[in-house]
Amino acid sequence: MAGLFVSGAALLATDQGAPSEQFGYLLFASLPAFLGGITEDVTKNVSVLARLTLTMLAAACGAWLLGAVIPRLDVPGLDTLLKWTPFAIAFTIFAVGGVANAINIIDGYNGLAAGHAVIVLPALAYVSAGVGDNFLFISALAMIGALVGFLFWNYPKGRIFLGDGGAYLLGFWLAELSVLLVARHPEVSPWFPMLLLVYPIFETLFSIYRRKVLQGVSPGQPDRMHMHQVIYMRLTRARPDISDPTSITRLNSMVAPFSWLITLCCAIPAVVLWKETRWLVAASTIFCLGYLLLYRQFWRSRAPV
Repeated sequence: MAGLFVSGAALLATDQGAPSEQFGYLLFASLPAFLGGITEDVTKNVSVLARLTLTMLAAACGAWLLGAVIPRLDVPGLDTLLKWTPFAIAFTIFAVGGVANAINIIDGYNGLAAGHAVIVLPALAYVSAGVGDNFLFISALAMIGALVGFLFWNYPKGRIFLGDGGAYLLGFWLAELSVLLVARHPEVSPWFPMLLLVYPIFETLFSIYRRKVLQGVSPGQPDRMHMHQVIYMRLTRARPDISDPTSITRLNSMVAPFSWLITLCCAIPAVVLWKETRWLVAASTIFCLGYLLLYRQFWRSRAPV
């Protein structure tokens, strides 16, 4: 957040006009999401529902200040509903909150969520530049700069962490840039940001299904069965006796590159096909099927829990 404020100050100092004003609005809108998360980090007394509600409040601020409302999804029937403004706003608020929570879910190991974002944000910046949107281009670069500074201390040794404050801020920023890019530029397929963020989104949806349907417990009940945790179990299977902190940290840092590779497999076709909804939908479907196959493979070869 400090890095983003520095970027905002630099924009003001260089008199960037409209991008500077809009960046300030985006920063202001992000505050409820960030403050809810950072308060939980400090007090350990802010519920998941409260954090989610504050992130949705941030999304409502984004809709009010920047017009960040999803106009279409290229899905028959749903697009008709999105033409009704109250539904579009409510759907956007729910979606932004969901993406922010999804980023928090994958923030489990050193470099994982931040590294994912450092791959997604250049893709958003590239398309933003291609459609001539200086505000979104600058906003993506600002977060990249903040994350690169963070990753210097976070990966691989884990000297600092995102925490809920960083994770919810990052998730909100990614979601808002995605919504604004689609809302401001009709030529951009809504499935472009969907493919970029399909990993955390599908991870969340699959976790809800796994807990509710397969296990019969509340979707909010925590467990150790997310993809990144299953990968970690697989990595530790051949090293059951490791207990010293240095070795544990080394194994921790080995999880993130798997996530980065998964993200790259989505980001590359997304950048190439950012206008082509049909192909983006196909790529998203292939990812979901591949995720299930990969999860099954890692789960079968995991270490005993």
